[in-house]
Amino acid sequence: MKHYFICCSLVIGMCMSLKTTAQSKEDIERKRLIEASQGAASPLYFDPASQEVSLVIPGSFHNAAEYTIRGGLPHFFKKVNAGKPLTIGFIGGSITQGKFCYRLQTAKYIRSLYPSVAMKAINAGVSGTGTDLGACRLQDQLLQYHPDLVFVEFAANGAYTDGMEGIIRQIRKYDPAIDICLIYTIYNGQTKIYAGGGIPENIKGLEKVAAYYNLPSIHLGMEASMLEKEGKLLWKGDSTEAAGSILFSTDGAHPLQAGGNLYAAAIARAMNGMKQVSGVVTPTIPAPLIADNWEDAGMYPPQEVATFSSGWNAVTTKGSPQQQFTGWFPYIMKATQPGAYFTCRFKGTMFGFFDIGGPEAGQLEVLVDGAPVKLAERGITGTRQLEVLDTTAASGSRLINRFNSYCNNRYRGQYEFITLPPGVHTVTIRVSAEKADKRKILGEKQLEDISGHPAKYDQTVVYIGKILLRGVPY
Repeated sequence: MKHYFICCSLVIGMCMSLKTTAQSKEDIERKRLIEASQGAASPLYFDPASQEVSLVIPGSFHNAAEYTIRGGLPHFFKKVNAGKPLTIGFIGGSITQGKFCYRLQTAKYIRSLYPSVAMKAINAGVSGTGTDLGACRLQDQLLQYHPDLVFVEFAANGAYTDGMEGIIRQIRKYDPAIDICLIYTIYNGQTKIYAGGGIPENIKGLEKVAAYYNLPSIHLGMEASMLEKEGKLLWKGDSTEAAGSILFSTDGAHPLQAGGNLYAAAIARAMNGMKQVSGVVTPTIPAPLIADNWEDAGMYPPQEVATFSSGWNAVTTKGSPQQQFTGWFPYIMKATQPGAYFTCRFKGTMFGFFDIGGPEAGQLEVLVDGAPVKLAERGITGTRQLEVLDTTAASGSRLINRFNSYCNNRYRGQYEFITLPPGVHTVTIRVSAEKADKRKILGEKQLEDISGHPAKYDQTVVYIGKILLRGVPY
């Protein structure tokens, strides 16, 4: 009974925090930076012994709260001590996808501890995305390659706990011997919280999930926060402002290599601490902490789960203008004319798509179970969810615009989810003839390319890379 009340209180606390939609100026700027960073796919495998970075050292920094061992990484250390080949997976947002933000340095440090063991490393980072899309793409981009250890980084990208629990439960169900470690990156303003002895609110929610599943977790930003407090580090600025101090980042979110070294050093210290955990116990999967977690999320090739009308063509991304997305999308479904549509029938609670935005991107109309609908943002931090409204509603929009200010003369990955009541649904997505005011969206500071190449923008093209579902095709 005591355990029941503890679980209930945790769920209630997290649900209350998730309903908070007010955003500070700092949060808005962080979101802008994260979304702006979103671009193309990165190579899946990378070399843990990469010569692009120097070997980090754990250093002398010590804070008892920097990492929590809990159940540790027993399966990983058992395999590595037996000399078995290993695969280390990294999943997260732009700080994971980026080369020098921590991932390369971390993999190289782990490789240096066991130089005789064959190791592979996987980069499943996708810039500008959170645990919602992460829960969908987990199987496709990570689990199918059977990693032995997974580092999960999504704290700076909204720290959406429902998605995080979905990621953890999917890994546990796939193979309970895959060890999981949550790592917490931070953004501008949060250093002061650590320097004052606290923990950022978004990370507190993730820590509750980590504790519930007995997972190790690491606060990557503590050392940097203390160095900033001591005047030895500039968190956000340029080399002229740093004046001999460590320059962590230029934007307050994405570490430069020196900042990435500090992040990786925190992981190095934690790995050394977790070596001491003895005994291998295969974990069981408890009842969900969050009833509506995303363990039912999945990502599917479009032609496997949807029916496309005439006007759509399957385009192989390799060798196409969108070839930088080949790592995510072997092919895309492309439509250029209004009226082209596709339909997906599924059983579940959410429909979505992972697509490509660009200068020529158009708008989409949505029909749910045969009826046109309006859509409105749900306003939940860390996730892109639209709710369905009746067409007579005063708020909401009939259209989903696939062009935004980050599509100025560039292609970028992006995604949307539409929430629905539990059940069997048929969702139809149709290319609209209505064109967005792209000049207005770009604003006065971004008009050079659209003014010089108006025909490139005056189109209604849609590129669908994957279908996203919470539920199953039906």
